[in-house]
Amino acid sequence: MTNDEKLRLSCSSSFVIRLLSMPQSNSTLTASLSPAPARIGLMAGWGRYPLLVVEALRRQGSEVYCLGVVGHADPKLAEICQNFQWSGLARFGAAIRYFKRHAVTDVIMAGKIHKVLLFQPWMILRNMPDLRTYRMFIPHFLTRSKDCKDDTLLGAIVQEFAREGMRFGCPTDYAAELLVSKGQLTRRGPSAWQWKDIRFGWKLAKEMGRLDVGQSVAIKDQAVLAIEAVEGTDECIRRAGVLCQAGGFTVVKVAKPQQDMRYDVPTIGMRTVENIASSGGRVLAIEASRTILLDGPDVIDFADRHGLVIVAID
Repeated sequence: MTNDEKLRLSCSSSFVIRLLSMPQSNSTLTASLSPAPARIGLMAGWGRYPLLVVEALRRQGSEVYCLGVVGHADPKLAEICQNFQWSGLARFGAAIRYFKRHAVTDVIMAGKIHKVLLFQPWMILRNMPDLRTYRMFIPHFLTRSKDCKDDTLLGAIVQEFAREGMRFGCPTDYAAELLVSKGQLTRRGPSAWQWKDIRFGWKLAKEMGRLDVGQSVAIKDQAVLAIEAVEGTDECIRRAGVLCQAGGFTVVKVAKPQQDMRYDVPTIGMRTVENIASSGGRVLAIEASRTILLDGPDVIDFADRHGLVIVAID
């Protein structure tokens, strides 16, 4: 077993053990899973998730030293972190120096990175990688001796930081209240036909996750409308709406069977349900205890007002 696999197993095992011992509410877990370190480094991408993680860490007394990815991170992070600095998408050498300068040994990742940027023309020149990043990704983007799957690229980053004594942790260990619990979240539940689509979509989504393709699928009458790839869940939903003008389709979003809770955890929020409603979707099925629900009360209120169904299953 590799060091990265040991870290992943340790993280997942501790998550499950703590989870089983915790009380749960109808829609979210109610407490953090791990005591937060006195100081912690955050690499922040797009969305509200990093903001909510920082708020949870601050409530536990942690000092957060944040690197916000340019073009992704919310500028509000600068107002709530102990220290904040903008970082290029491909500046991992500089990131390591930043965290070492602030005596940070525990690091987390939170927030989406728009992966389509990796495949734009002249990506390397546009993002100006530093020398360390360049060396890290030569096998992936130049010699092509290694693939560019999410897990492979993120694993390379984790290993590079580990060489400098920095350990990547699971953000949800410090903000467990963001993880959704099993159950029907909306007033309306799935019909018998919708449950058939959910079960069919679940199996398909898990297989797509096992292949490290994506986390979401859109289904109508057990026919596959769209499968998420590099474009992300929102574009997958929109594509399903274009292809299914009659509407009424089901979206299933799950964690990969090999999901590493340190990064790329399935996340839904207001943007997800707004896209489903505007695209003609009717049902959203997510994986309980392994999906982050942002702004839960607002999401559920919106879903109820628009006649959507949201269920968390395992």
